[in-house]
This record gives sequence, structure tokens and C-alpha cells, in this order.
Amino acid sequence: MNTGLIFDIKKFAINDGPGIRLTVFFKGCNLQCKWCHNPESMSPKVQKMYNTKKCIGALSCIEICPNEALKMTSEGIVTNYNECNLCGKCAEVCPTKAFEMLGSAIPISELMKKIDNEAIFFDKSGGGVTFSGGEPLMHSNYLLTALKECGKRMYHRVVDTTAFSKLETVLEIAKHTELFLIDLKVMNSEKHKEYTGVGNEKILSNIVELAKTKSEIIFRIPLIKGVNTSKENIMQTALFINSLNGNRKVVNLLPYHNISENKHLKLGNSNSFTKFEVPSKIEIEEIILMFKKQGITATIGG
Repeated sequence: MNTGLIFDIKKFAINDGPGIRLTVFFKGCNLQCKWCHNPESMSPKVQKMYNTKKCIGALSCIEICPNEALKMTSEGIVTNYNECNLCGKCAEVCPTKAFEMLGSAIPISELMKKIDNEAIFFDKSGGGVTFSGGEPLMHSNYLLTALKECGKRMYHRVVDTTAFSKLETVLEIAKHTELFLIDLKVMNSEKHKEYTGVGNEKILSNIVELAKTKSEIIFRIPLIKGVNTSKENIMQTALFINSLNGNRKVVNLLPYHNISENKHLKLGNSNSFTKFEVPSKIEIEEIILMFKKQGITATIGG
């Protein structure tokens, strides 16, 4: 595969692995987490965002639309998606960038140029490239090619994944990756399916096999009150981590925030937004202590 659908490339990332990194965000995910802070990453197709706060009513977007799919209303520009073909012309002419197209097919050669331009920061900080999403393993052929190209240049490689994929894919990617960042969302499979759309049996079994390869893994836990902050879930998570091959004693805790609400509005699917509770400082401290008693160091962020 020569091109991959990418919705963002973030320079100077410091929370996606060691050092200063360039993070590549793939579009499309085979999980549909109700708390996802990147809802624009879920669909494997090109999408369009519209920010009413940026719109100044220039109307150039309406004039250029080849399908007459745009209409000015009291609430701003409304898109008729039955007519819109996502050509992106409205975004091209918008003077304030109120419209934004999400998802671009970038050839490997072009991606590597962007990565190479950041190499000086990798060298000085011990950083590298992180492939995130969405779910990068959904783009396994393109991802594998990019990882190999990075390997030729001796760039440190991180894959941020749910591990929900074919085992063969996970193990092949592991041969060309220095570090995996893997989410552990909910240990109970039925609850996992309720909130993400899929059970976690494949995820957990893939992690078990991946751990046998001696791959470096850092687990991340998005903390959502009422979903996975219970003592039972934290203990089950710690027991699972301690059962794995290798020394895996670090967990990153990612407390929930509702930043995605505004993104859902921009995508025009505000009905898809579910608001969850943020765990309190005391609850987070108790979770850190529970992990510590199991010999695991839990830190906020990362």
C-alpha cells in the first residue's frame, strides 16, 4: 500500500513516547469508544469539520460548491451530505478555515520527507516517530512500510494501538517497533463491548503473545468514572499485567476529559457525544496506591 489515510501529523509531541517526537495519526478505528477524545479518528473515510465560531459568512464556500450542497442558515453554514461529495473546495476557499477536511492519502515517500525534516529533534532528545490514530494496525501494510523506512534511518519507533487486530499483524509489526503504547480500557469483556463496541478477548490474548516476544510495552488506562475506576477493575488490570512475560511495571493513567464534545459539534454529530464523569483527585490517588501495592508504578499522563 503506497498511501495511508492520515488526519493529522503532530510535531514536537512529548506525550507519545520518549523524547521529542513526530506523531502520525491514522484515520479509522475498529473500536468506537464512547469517551474517545479524537472522534474525528473513528471513521475510515474522509470527513469534514465545520467551526461556526470561525465562520464570518463570506459565502465563498457556497459559491464554489459544485453540488450546491451548502446553505447559509441562522446557525451558520449547513451541509447537505446527501449532495456533498467531500471534494474539499469549500475548505480551500474559506478565508478563516471554518471548514476543515479530515483525512488525506499521503504516499510513503511524502510521509518520510516530513519525518526526515524532524530528525534533528529526534537525535537531540532521544525521540522518534509515533504511529497513532484511530488504529494504526488497520493500515498494517502502509504502517509496516513506514516502520521499515524509519528503521533504516535508525529512528526510534512507537506504535500506539488498541491491539485489536490479527495476531499475525501484531507480531509482524513488533519486529519493527521499539515500543508499544497499549490501552487497557475495561477488563470485563461485556462491559468492554458496551462502551467500545467490541469484546476484549482478542485484545488480551494478543497482548499475552506480544509480551512473549520481549517487546517493550507501556500500558495506558483512560480513567472514566463509573466505567473502569472500580477497585475490582483496577485489581483485575494489575493481575493481568503481572501475569505477563517480562518486567512490565509502568502504567500511564489518562483521566477522562470532555474535549471531544466540541469536536462532535464540528462534525455535525453532537448526538453521538456521551458525557462521562471525571474521576476526582482522591480517586486517582487511590488507584495509584492500588497499583503500587501490586508492584506497579502508575503515573498520570505519558
